[in-house]
Amino acid sequence: MAGQIDSEDGIFEKLRRRDNQAQEEKTRLVNERERALYEKQQRRLSELIEANTTLPCTISSIRILGARNTRQGFLKRIVDPLLSANRDRPYTLSEALRETQYAVDKLHRHDIFSEHPSISIDRPDQTDPSSTPTDIDVYISVREKSRLTFKTGTEAGNTEGSAFTNLTLRNIFGGAESLDLNASLGTRTRSAYQASFEAPILANPDFRGETGGLASSTQKVWASHEEILKGGWAKLRWLGRGGKYEFGYTGLWRQVTGMAEKASPTVRGDAGDSVKSSITCSLTNDQRDYPLLPHSGYFTKSTLELAGWGPLQGDVAFAKTEFEAQGAVPIPIPGIEGNSGVAFTTGFRTGLMYPLPVGFGSKPEASRINDRFQLGGPTDVRGFRLGGLGPRDGNDAVGGDLYAAGSANLFVPLPRVGPEKPFRIQAFITGGRLLALKRAGSEKDDLDAASVRQSVSSTIAALGNGLPSMAAGVGLVYGHPAARFELNFSLPLVIRRGEDARKGLQFGLGISML
Repeated sequence: MAGQIDSEDGIFEKLRRRDNQAQEEKTRLVNERERALYEKQQRRLSELIEANTTLPCTISSIRILGARNTRQGFLKRIVDPLLSANRDRPYTLSEALRETQYAVDKLHRHDIFSEHPSISIDRPDQTDPSSTPTDIDVYISVREKSRLTFKTGTEAGNTEGSAFTNLTLRNIFGGAESLDLNASLGTRTRSAYQASFEAPILANPDFRGETGGLASSTQKVWASHEEILKGGWAKLRWLGRGGKYEFGYTGLWRQVTGMAEKASPTVRGDAGDSVKSSITCSLTNDQRDYPLLPHSGYFTKSTLELAGWGPLQGDVAFAKTEFEAQGAVPIPIPGIEGNSGVAFTTGFRTGLMYPLPVGFGSKPEASRINDRFQLGGPTDVRGFRLGGLGPRDGNDAVGGDLYAAGSANLFVPLPRVGPEKPFRIQAFITGGRLLALKRAGSEKDDLDAASVRQSVSSTIAALGNGLPSMAAGVGLVYGHPAARFELNFSLPLVIRRGEDARKGLQFGLGISML
């Protein structure tokens, strides 16, 4: 009896398996037929368009379907220029399609729709006395993203990790505006709270304004203190010839506090409050195929910050400029077709801080530890500790006013992993120098315009004296979409007296690696 039941169970199982296989085969055939029909329709549409590209046409109406939370006035700024009534001459069909696609791309770049908008074209009702034989109606179908996004998790920045909570309100007033609220706790930034409001100007996704505020507390372990920041900013960003431009104003109250017991006199001398009022402009041109782990392309960024001078006021005054460049070249390997995954990259960074008088005064102010450059660590000059290069006072890295750093890296895919995966073995050599301005006197009160010019000139000349501090090594690299992770074995080659080198394993993570 038991054997008969087992036999019947086996029969039913086989029947069920056959039914499932038959259903899967039927579904597959239906999908194939639908895909073949769709491809045939697309080919036919392409043939019709190609055969009629030069036919004159007029766009009589444009309707956007599915944009329930987006203002009509905002949408009209984007699509109204397409209407033939707003043009001096008629379209050809190919021109109408091209201009419509351009407008749809603008809609998509506002990042308020979950999918790329689709376009369909129809002829108006020919019984309508206002229509003409050349009229066409354009329909744009969209699906709006959720207006509220809440996220918690972890993220990686340069040399630190953090846990965060983020709330984003999207398309608040129906014009692609967004409000972003963020709170985080990190390994170095003990707490950070930030709110920012961003909106396109004149419905242009490539021209945006942003305003915001922040409050943060960061542990500067390399200089034995904690820095507290509170303030706000306003920025304009736009896309133009040469790359992405940004111009902004920042006002910050800063406090150097929480001194370690062995904090140096230089750090203690800059303790207390200061106010920075500055304007900043930058130009970024990123042509890399994959910014975190580039295989080809180049990147340049130049930044100029002017603080405290003239009407800006505040407690600190300087002009600060930085330039960064990176290039990547793929290396073909004989016997491997297509992308070998082997690439050679070089990077270079440099910066200068020029002291200026506060307000409309005539006496330049010496730089403070809050504003000076720091150099060394796993994201720039590997083989040195964080802030390990440049001027020091005791155990504290007090920063410098002029620096230059460079790196050359060779990336090779991991064996049996393949070039399509974001894992690489790297060999690198990196180096740099960080200098304080050379002054005729030893006190801050000795500064004047002539001595600053002389100091800057002599410091720039000293930058090329002798070899830079250097290190070489090998390591493993993982290019995660959020950040780049590195585990390197570094060997310092050139170390100056007082600098803090690190021989052996060094872990690094960041979003901007030299």
